[in-house]
Amino acid sequence: MMRATLLLAPLLLTAACSSPSPTSEQTSATPSTAATSPAEPMDTTRALSIDAQADTLKVVRRRHEFSTPGQPDLFMLALRGTDVTTGEATFTITSATGIVIFREVLQAADLEASLVYSMTGPTASKQEREAFIRKRMDAFFEDKQFSKPAVAASGQAPADATDKAAWQDLQKRPDALRFTYLVGKEEQRRIAWSPLRKQVIRLSSTGG
Repeated sequence: MMRATLLLAPLLLTAACSSPSPTSEQTSATPSTAATSPAEPMDTTRALSIDAQADTLKVVRRRHEFSTPGQPDLFMLALRGTDVTTGEATFTITSATGIVIFREVLQAADLEASLVYSMTGPTASKQEREAFIRKRMDAFFEDKQFSKPAVAASGQAPADATDKAAWQDLQKRPDALRFTYLVGKEEQRRIAWSPLRKQVIRLSSTGG
């Protein structure tokens, strides 16, 4: 009996050595710190040394009620590129729950065009152009750009309304908000949240 026990001992020792240890298995199943670290936010005014996001030139953010009463959405305009006067501006609206409900890409030229109405000479310096674009961005989400009702309670939907049924539904909602923003020299674009469609719709565009 003792001899059998002695013969089994090496076998048990060998099996124990070949079994994976709980510690090593737990370590391999746990991702590294680098893998789990949150990614850098897409919109940041801090220049990064080796990241493509370093081309962000200016970001303007504003929280304002829009799609849901009592839950302000995040309105954001982010200008990216290598030069303020040639950059690309992304306009987004993100709901309080973190869902992007609207996205539109504008060019720096769309923000600069109305400079012509305030110029004192035939041309503007690059510094003046850059300053104007930055000023336009700062004023993009001013309180006066938000108004209600989103549409008048009476009247017909304009010819350029993209969704007349949604437009007519908004006529019955006096508390619905409209956001108006200038593109180019004179084009006033108007958008609103449509409870009927559960999305942002373009109401009209004038002066373009």
